[in-house]
Amino acid sequence: MLHCGIFRVRRLDPAPIAAHPMKGIPILTNLESRLSAYSPQLLSILRIITALLFMSHGTAKLFGFPDAGMNPPLLSLPGFAGVLEVVGGFLLLIGLFTRPVAFILAGEMAVAYFMAHAPQSFFPMINQGESAIFFCFIFLYLVFAGPGAWSADRRSATIGSSSRRVSSAA
Repeated sequence: MLHCGIFRVRRLDPAPIAAHPMKGIPILTNLESRLSAYSPQLLSILRIITALLFMSHGTAKLFGFPDAGMNPPLLSLPGFAGVLEVVGGFLLLIGLFTRPVAFILAGEMAVAYFMAHAPQSFFPMINQGESAIFFCFIFLYLVFAGPGAWSADRRSATIGSSSRRVSSAA
């Protein structure tokens, strides 16, 4: 027991707490297991919403919709970025080739941030680079986490494994 002025502080042995962080708290354990069951579905929702938002940047550049005042030539760096945003966004939307596409798009967003936003200011709030940073790190997360439960990648893997079982049974 430590005495600090008028307060007494009792030291606890950290070993039992570190060994069983959820022991004795069944509500949290139950909540965590119930929420974890929906992780693949929520990952798909994150991927789909991010892809829709990302595609809107590409359609603004390429087709002028929504009208954001951008109309770069197709054979320019912003035009190429628009193509990546539309095609890559669509592939992410349906969940096809999710990991490699997300890797390419994360790189695009990192380049966009350091070429277009960072020279204006160090602070993302001032240089308006928050969305580039968010997209970059969400895409990087998708590289490692995968597409989620609802995706063409998952469907093709399921179909591929079932056809291998059928052909091996013959």
